[in-house]
Amino acid sequence: MYQNSMDKLSFLFSGFWTVVLKVGMSCEGCVGAVKRVLGKMQGVESYEVDLKEQKVTVKGNVQPDVVLQTVSKTGKKTTLWEAPAEAVATT
Repeated sequence: MYQNSMDKLSFLFSGFWTVVLKVGMSCEGCVGAVKRVLGKMQGVESYEVDLKEQKVTVKGNVQPDVVLQTVSKTGKKTTLWEAPAEAVATT
């Protein structure tokens, strides 16, 4: 039924998301390309692009896998931002 775990998560938790990506950007042109695709994306409420940190934060009624795929279409290496090890809760 689901092709991967992101499909399952998207189905279970569809709605308002904050998606944080690491995007390989080296210049303002790269930033502009990312902003253009996010500006056209349905469901995006807001976004922030940080060139120095190579970090893109997207908020809205979007699915994380769709945001990842959309930003990847700019040709920039794009991955989900990983939390630092000390920020991950242990049980």
